[in-house]
Amino acid sequence: MKKYKLIAVLAASMAFTTGCYDLDVFPEDQLNSTTFFQTQAHADQAMMGVYSLMTDEDVFGRQFGFDCLGGVGSGYDPASYATIARGTYTSSEGFVTNKFQKLYEGISRANIVLQNVDKCDMTEELKERYKAEAKFMRALYYFTLMDFWGGVPIYDETTIVEDEFMSMLKPKSDIETVRQFILTDLEEGIKKLPVEWDSTNKGRATSGAALALKGKVLLYAGKYDEAKKCFRELIGETENSQYAGVYKLYEEGENPYSDLFKPGGDESSEMIFAIQNIGGIGQDFGMPTTFYMGTRAAFGSCWNNVMASVNLVDSYEWKDGSPFSWTEAKASYGWNGYPTYNDAVENTETKKKEYPMREEVFYSKLTEDNKSVKEYTTHRAELLSMYENRDPRMASTVILPYTQFKGWVSNKAKDTEFVMTKEVGICNETNGFIRVNGNYEYYPFRKFVAEYDMDGAINNRADTPINFPLIRLADVYLMLAECYIFSESGFDKDNAVKYINKVRTRKGVNMPEINNGTPQMAANTKEEVFERLRHERTIELAAEGHSFSDMKRWKLLETLNGPVYGIALYNAYYTRVVTERDYLWPFPLSECEKNPDLAKGQNPGW
Repeated sequence: MKKYKLIAVLAASMAFTTGCYDLDVFPEDQLNSTTFFQTQAHADQAMMGVYSLMTDEDVFGRQFGFDCLGGVGSGYDPASYATIARGTYTSSEGFVTNKFQKLYEGISRANIVLQNVDKCDMTEELKERYKAEAKFMRALYYFTLMDFWGGVPIYDETTIVEDEFMSMLKPKSDIETVRQFILTDLEEGIKKLPVEWDSTNKGRATSGAALALKGKVLLYAGKYDEAKKCFRELIGETENSQYAGVYKLYEEGENPYSDLFKPGGDESSEMIFAIQNIGGIGQDFGMPTTFYMGTRAAFGSCWNNVMASVNLVDSYEWKDGSPFSWTEAKASYGWNGYPTYNDAVENTETKKKEYPMREEVFYSKLTEDNKSVKEYTTHRAELLSMYENRDPRMASTVILPYTQFKGWVSNKAKDTEFVMTKEVGICNETNGFIRVNGNYEYYPFRKFVAEYDMDGAINNRADTPINFPLIRLADVYLMLAECYIFSESGFDKDNAVKYINKVRTRKGVNMPEINNGTPQMAANTKEEVFERLRHERTIELAAEGHSFSDMKRWKLLETLNGPVYGIALYNAYYTRVVTERDYLWPFPLSECEKNPDLAKGQNPGW
């Protein structure tokens, strides 16, 4: 992938299409498939065009932002899907339209490869491999369409966009037809893609990635026993599995969980399929993770539109596995006499609730010139002690008050601190503070955000050179646990717990096992084990954008309704609004206007 990712993408340079529904005529003086496809190098360039679309912000480029729709994240503007979170979006919403069209553009690019690769001068075996690779990517794009829209129109390689762009007006297929189309494509990938690529092509789709995605497709369909077979084969637990030892949880260094989302760990054998974002000095290639999740102290002075929710941070357990609670602080952690966190007092003048204990806990005072701390909160040491005694993934995922961040300010490295004050907005990064954009009291994400200038590897705040996982082994373990919980053959507590524990006890996390004999770790019923699974997916996969699809799959979106709070003032920045219609997005109005048959199949509630 590294070798080819900077080559001009075929589908863009040849202007075959800008989306399956785009009725614009492509320029006739540009290259076309007849004149381009001749060599393996051409096939590679075309295939890289299929991959490159993944980094588009409307495809997977802002995948992390979907956590703002799943209760894990909080966001205050459109970059964090705020209109969708508030329930104010319509079928004209730009995010809805753009994602729909861009996913079809990815499908079109894959179809172009399938239509033309036989023209290239290379062996039949290579041609079959390229076809399987294109089908994997087509399956990935269709699966994403199905996740958001359910049944959708199917356009395969028999559709020649150059000839048919004025008549591509199919109605939607039912969801089972779409699912079977995806599974058929993935079977080709499983059979004909390599188990591993050489180092030059690392990052391209493998047969293991196709098998993992097949399992995920079946899991989302509620076909748990079939999905279970896929996941067990992938992790080498079936007879004669070719994947034994291929995938492993990352264990390098002192903090392998944190390092998994930095250069080095992001290329490890835990990554089953990841978007390749490694650019290099002088090159802009990557996803805008730093841009949207980094603070003003991060490289390029970023927006942090996507931040961690208070609910996420409060859900990280104590190191002994017991639930964290501000109101039940333990003397054994040095919290004896700690003030009650949630006591509300009504202001007699404004009639609004205030939280003086929260202010006492979090707020420090700055000097008159706001350049340094005059007086830290008296609870600073207790806060830092509390963080140390929590699930270590919290500190790896989130920038916590009074912790440090390796910033990049005025084009040079600067160590900064997340200091909170009642006078919001006066903590400036030039003075060594972490400034949250918009003066919001949210927890900024640390995960996937560039530290310093990444030794010169990052050149643009909108292109973070850290690979972004779409499927990794920890995710597979948790999906396998879900299969054992809901298996058609019956609830299998022991195996479900086994795979959740593999994630909890990974090196550098070392959280207590479920059912280890202590009361706080007991989980015996189906409902109890499912709650453990929900918790583990929330914590392990935070900032990876899975939570929205998880909550939809579990039919739990409505539980997210209600105010979205800040840290100390505990004021509601906005109210999350979810209704039954939100389980499926509307087909874009512009597409329905072009295609009456698609309009007739509009999703319920729209």
